[in-house]
Amino acid sequence: MNKYLKILKEAFSSEEKDFTKLRLTKAISLLAIPMILEMLMEALFAVVDVFFVARVSTNAVATVGLTESVAMLIYSISIGISLAATALVARRVGEKNKEGASRVAEQVILLGITCGCIIGAVGFIFAGEILAIMGGSPELISEGIGYTRILLGSNLVIVLLFLLNGIFRGAGNAFLAMQSLWLANILNIILDPILIFGFGPIPAMGLEGAAIATMIGRGTGVIFQLYLLIGKSGVIKITKQIYSWNIQLMKKIILLSSGTIAQYIIATASWIFLVRILAEYGEDVVAGYTIAIRILIFTILPSWGLANAAATLVGQNLGAELPERAEQAGWDISKYNMYFLLTVSIIYFTFAPNLMRFFTNDLAIISAGVHCLRIISVGYVFFSYGMVLTQAFNGAGDTRTPTIMNLICFWLVEIPLAYTLALVFDWGPTGVYIAIFTSETSLAILSIYLFKKGNWKLKKI
Repeated sequence: MNKYLKILKEAFSSEEKDFTKLRLTKAISLLAIPMILEMLMEALFAVVDVFFVARVSTNAVATVGLTESVAMLIYSISIGISLAATALVARRVGEKNKEGASRVAEQVILLGITCGCIIGAVGFIFAGEILAIMGGSPELISEGIGYTRILLGSNLVIVLLFLLNGIFRGAGNAFLAMQSLWLANILNIILDPILIFGFGPIPAMGLEGAAIATMIGRGTGVIFQLYLLIGKSGVIKITKQIYSWNIQLMKKIILLSSGTIAQYIIATASWIFLVRILAEYGEDVVAGYTIAIRILIFTILPSWGLANAAATLVGQNLGAELPERAEQAGWDISKYNMYFLLTVSIIYFTFAPNLMRFFTNDLAIISAGVHCLRIISVGYVFFSYGMVLTQAFNGAGDTRTPTIMNLICFWLVEIPLAYTLALVFDWGPTGVYIAIFTSETSLAILSIYLFKKGNWKLKKI
């Protein structure tokens, strides 16, 4: 017990650590614990947010589902840049080049601000059109346009939150990334019921209150992140050079980001098509799907915490010229993730109705959500390897391989299969959920095969 408590205490320390020299199991633990807790808080926010939104109306939940499907496409840009930041910072840290890591961070922030402002303006202006394209009814658009406008319009703070945490993770400062996301999401969770339903002099804002709570919470998290980068000493130190563009370095970041952005756009675009198919079956199905996905996210995001640890360890160990250690980290973390998700899949399959009833009493929504939850959770064991090894490729700077895998599994397998099963064979939502299971399983098999080949070890960035 003392041994585990010591590791826990060390994981929650912001002291610098050399993850290329620590015993591998210890290095994984010190990175994974705060990264899992970081993502667990993000998952908790997702569940709590939809819990309160479900008290507003069915259209409100459906609006969140439609908006977030599009928002995830937008977030693909910030996630893609953040993964490039993690890979480049991790490689420089592994090379013991702290100044180079700081210069990467500065250029990533400049790029994030530029992208966030442009995308936010487009989302704010065309919020109504976006909901209409996604299949929202006139009543849904009337009720939800304010939420969509605020959430997409405040894109800058969400982009920066992703990017800055990517920088921290690349540097091995997982605890600092966890702190900033916990601050953002705890504030968001507190503000959700206050702004949605009103409290004292604060009027009830309904669905728009949920978007405002997100904007305030994430904005506070970003301020805290910038304070850590500018006001404190550490591996990454932001200087006045942040005000100038380094063209050569920016080209490298954009080139590396293009691969990670492409792979996430491919993945999230496929989800937009899936939601569009589900919208053919009414708001109850979309609402049930939205709640089920939030429940799934509650465990998928902690798994991404483990996957992020793989990206950091692979990047730093390749920088230190330890490719075999980098590979072993990928396999070990995949195995731990499989154990976790196997346990979760059994729980979800068994208790799906109970979990859905926690969010709503509407029998139609519960039925739709249970159906989604059970089919997708069966594939959890396969998801575990796909998500970890994909992040391992990204951490190595090999963004091309996951992009091709995503293109094959999501656009050539998932979308055509979902359309055929749901609409041609008339399987309805079941066809969509089976397509998700099939594509994620295919991704896991491809990831294992290509990771074993080892070409990613030769990548120079």
